[in-house]
Amino acid sequence: MNYYITFLIVCISSTVFAQIDRLEPPFWWAGMEHNEVQLVCYGNNIAAYEVASEDLKILEVKKVENPNYLFITIDSKDKAAGTYSLYFDNGKNQPFRRNYELKTRTANSAQREGFDSSDVIYLLMPDRFANGDSSNDSTSNTVEKVDRSKNGGRHGGDITGIINNLDYLEDLGVTALWSTPLLEDNEPTYSYHTYAQSDYYKIDPRFGSNEDYKELADNMHKRDMKLIMDYVTNHWGSKHWMIQDLPMEDWIHYWEDGDRSGFKRSNYRMTTQFDGNASAIDAQGCMDGWFDTTMPDMNQANPLVLNYMVQNAIWWIEYAGLDGFRVDTYSYNNKEAIATWTKAIMNEYPNFNIMGEIWMHDQAQISYWQKDSKIGAIDNFNSGLPTVMDFTLHDAISAMFNEDPAWDKGFIRAYDNFTNDFLYPDTNNLLVFAGNHDTNRINEIYKSDLDTYKQIMTLIFTVRGIPQIYYGDEIGMTGNKETLGDGDIRRDFPGGWSGDAQNAFTQQGRTESQNAYHNFTKKLLNWRKEKEVMHTGEFLHYIPFDDVYVYFRYNDAERVMVVLNNTSEEKTIALDRFSEGLNGATSGYNIISETKITFSETMTVPAKGSMIIELK
Repeated sequence: MNYYITFLIVCISSTVFAQIDRLEPPFWWAGMEHNEVQLVCYGNNIAAYEVASEDLKILEVKKVENPNYLFITIDSKDKAAGTYSLYFDNGKNQPFRRNYELKTRTANSAQREGFDSSDVIYLLMPDRFANGDSSNDSTSNTVEKVDRSKNGGRHGGDITGIINNLDYLEDLGVTALWSTPLLEDNEPTYSYHTYAQSDYYKIDPRFGSNEDYKELADNMHKRDMKLIMDYVTNHWGSKHWMIQDLPMEDWIHYWEDGDRSGFKRSNYRMTTQFDGNASAIDAQGCMDGWFDTTMPDMNQANPLVLNYMVQNAIWWIEYAGLDGFRVDTYSYNNKEAIATWTKAIMNEYPNFNIMGEIWMHDQAQISYWQKDSKIGAIDNFNSGLPTVMDFTLHDAISAMFNEDPAWDKGFIRAYDNFTNDFLYPDTNNLLVFAGNHDTNRINEIYKSDLDTYKQIMTLIFTVRGIPQIYYGDEIGMTGNKETLGDGDIRRDFPGGWSGDAQNAFTQQGRTESQNAYHNFTKKLLNWRKEKEVMHTGEFLHYIPFDDVYVYFRYNDAERVMVVLNNTSEEKTIALDRFSEGLNGATSGYNIISETKITFSETMTVPAKGSMIIELK
């Protein structure tokens, strides 16, 4: 009997003694730029085994403090798609074999186009959007069960619910979808938001399966829509299987003066990332502190941790066919490590897009984090991050419609925000928004005033950058986190559950008020979809007088004039001041009122009025 047959017999007879519980990534692809693949091999005392392969080049087998781990780096360069074998032998007649597959990539996968300023992004929380499959509301392998009566409980929304309502999103004029995280979060409470993830290679079964997620992407691509994954690099969940059995002590930031779990809360002072005057202890307190008690802070300075995250991100893009990432708490990460992570993804997919959550209140500080920032260059830092979020515009929007105009109040807040655009290397890659899953509902702030909503959406959909709308705003949903907690700004979308009193996904199911919000939003989004001048046109604005703000978007082929009146009085404006923007136009068409305008010396703007005028 030859050695190979003997080996197979021993393998079959010894599988009870030798088992790999997890192998991640579970598979890879032939022809990837990232071709040195680090396999995380987890099993009881697996480090006692040596690893070999007849058909794969093994570059390194790394053993760490915990004997239940092996980190095996294989070279997939120039390897064809197929199944390859890894052989494990501990020298005690207990060898075994594990197959590893390299799959065939989808054609032109590397050249996929990410989201950009031609898109409008719809942000939703899957647990609160629509329940398309009630059979997965609670599962045997997850702790928290469905309970719609709890503000912070799981309500049962899922991926099937999103797929079932793609017609609604397409009809609204949305071209891209950003869903808050869908990966497994097995915390015993408050798990619906899914920012404390327990398995980075698995969709939470209460949302569906990995295959369901891929089906969502496929269905969106058939509609020429894009899917953006909410990715969390800064922290994992306390119930993550690797956190439960750490590979090594410095896998996470463990604080000796913290609690028993090593927890010490971040000071949240992101300015310490670039403040040349900051003390070392304060900088460490931000970057290494935990975001919350259930969210261990990851040590991305550990190359094994960082490579795990790089590969996982690439794996999801390739597997599901993603068109972008939104990265949670981007500016809390080890900045050199997160730059390496970002550049590795963009190297694999040069036309992809990644937006980072930089929740700061100063344009220079936000700009620091955008790719090729001159401000970052002062610090010899370049994140490689294409898109940052325009939180300063959000700050202005949240205040300027509730105050009397003054030197620094009213529409001058928006104007002043745009005067700082010179700080950004790419203003088309700024995410512009009025609210999201962490902020008070815009219709709550302005007491469900439809005219104010129209001004806000007119602004968001016509200035430079990538517009984002938060689910339910388009039907006037309200919510106040300050008084009723996060669950109140994350209410269930009416009609997403069987038995709901109304179905706001349909015109007939919406109230008259909801249809007023919806119809306005739909009109603007579907108009913007075909307007290249709104996507990449130049931006020219004028200092607001009497709280009337006028600006233009233009290119060689077209000009659009936007007029917003933030007062309760009708205003008459002299047009000679705007001759640069009008550029000789004698008439225009107001797409909101659907009326033709003939320009004379003056123009009347309705009280609390919004005008989008295509110049003729």
